[in-house]
Amino acid sequence: MTELNEVYKCEVCGNIVEVLHTGAGQLVCCGKEMVKQTEKSVDEGKEKHVPIVEKTDNGIKVKVGEVEHPMTEEHHIEWIEVLTKEGTQKVFLKPGEKPEAEFNVTGYLEVRSYCNLHGLWKS
Repeated sequence: MTELNEVYKCEVCGNIVEVLHTGAGQLVCCGKEMVKQTEKSVDEGKEKHVPIVEKTDNGIKVKVGEVEHPMTEEHHIEWIEVLTKEGTQKVFLKPGEKPEAEFNVTGYLEVRSYCNLHGLWKS
């Protein structure tokens, strides 16, 4: 059974999917069940992954990590997402960009980021 907004990853090819509609089936890719990504919220070690939210005049700005997360080809934040009562907004990032994004929202339920090496993080 899948739930709305869950994130799954294929351990074979690396495909990542986010559930847009709850369903009873299993998600399968490359002939194997996809692995549900667990949202982490407490940083360990020197890298910082937890999204930090700052209020702005137009909504919020999300920065990944108290210490700016690396944005190299080998280790980077792939996306930042804000979940609200009305839906979700997501910004995709590329290596070399700053690990941050601005969202025009008045309120939010949760903020998530995805690191290509360390998975899914929330605040």
